[in-house]
Amino acid sequence: MGRYVQVEPNVKVYVEDIGEGTPVLFLHGWPVNYKMFEYQLNVLPKHGIRTIAMDFRGYGLSDKPSTGYDYDRMADDVRAVIDDLGLTDAVLAGFSMGGAIAAHYMARHQGHGISKLALLSAAAPVFTQREGYPYGLTPEELNEQIIEPIFEDRAKLLDTFGGMFFAKEHSKPFMNWFHALGMEASSYGTISSAMALRDEDLRGELETIQVPTAIFHGKKDEICPFEFAEQMHQAIPSAELVVFEESGHGAFYDELEKYNAELIRFIQS
Repeated sequence: MGRYVQVEPNVKVYVEDIGEGTPVLFLHGWPVNYKMFEYQLNVLPKHGIRTIAMDFRGYGLSDKPSTGYDYDRMADDVRAVIDDLGLTDAVLAGFSMGGAIAAHYMARHQGHGISKLALLSAAAPVFTQREGYPYGLTPEELNEQIIEPIFEDRAKLLDTFGGMFFAKEHSKPFMNWFHALGMEASSYGTISSAMALRDEDLRGELETIQVPTAIFHGKKDEICPFEFAEQMHQAIPSAELVVFEESGHGAFYDELEKYNAELIRFIQS
């Protein structure tokens, strides 16, 4: 069932909450929304897993304010959802940008309510290159390839981005559906979140994560290169690395059966 959670006086976020059992809170990536987890929401509740997925502010069915797209505020929104739902001993599962925000949540809120962490193709520890971190796009390339095109033709940019998302070829109706998820976001939220991806740096925070952590990452990821996963694996003391050899960024669909099986294993272990 769906509900709204007040995260600021004038901002509510949407939460889908299905099933009973061990609670798992999914955080979506840029620039889509909770519906990207459709193929997990269909399966996990049948295995005694309470499957919860939220839309970040600016995305999907949530309110779309003009501000609040830095990692601090987004992590605080996650805290508001966890508190509103009364979650304890939950699994926090973040994909791409959502993975970075999940990792930041663990540091900023000392893992409040969370007993396990799943970092799914996470945009961490840093999404763009900087001194001592030669992975991913440079900040200038991100501006040129992602942020500036949003001002010119957001639909085309999302089509290009979607074309990089998967390593396998999927049906045109599926790709059209996935593109439509990105178009449900606010344009200004999409831009502000891209700026956060460019600027935020979680190095130094990952070492503080103490809960069991699973890093799911596609070997063919063109958006968050596999080196990201190796960096996270080195930094997080409790981490295991689950490699999807045939997957790109969208391992959740490129290798759907393995992905769901590994998720269930990790959640129930």
